[in-house]
Amino acid sequence: QVQLVESGGGLVQTGGSLRLSCAASGLTFRQYAMGWFRQAPGKEREFVATISWNGGNRDYADSVKGRFTISRDNAKNTVYLQMNSLKPEDTADYYCAARYNSWSKDHSGINYWGKGTLVTVSS
Repeated sequence: QVQLVESGGGLVQTGGSLRLSCAASGLTFRQYAMGWFRQAPGKEREFVATISWNGGNRDYADSVKGRFTISRDNAKNTVYLQMNSLKPEDTADYYCAARYNSWSKDHSGINYWGKGTLVTVSS
């Protein structure tokens, strides 16, 4: 069975930092492009960041560009999201996602989702 397990969420002050981790199992990790999405209360799930299988390509939502960094360690089957300069509007459930091969422009075709980890940024 495929599992994507997020960790690292929690409560942080505005301007603080947090690093999320997503540990993947049950799949050939390097065959998948990975990504992070988030869903704030009352809002639709939105794209945050994606990374190609070898980390060669990274994309970010405009709202997080310059503050967040996505990375992966294929030897550890883990993808990370380093979040700096956090704002209250970053508060959301953050979900790890796996997409076979590579991402499309519209981020469709996601094969697997994690269960999410909650990030709360207080003012």
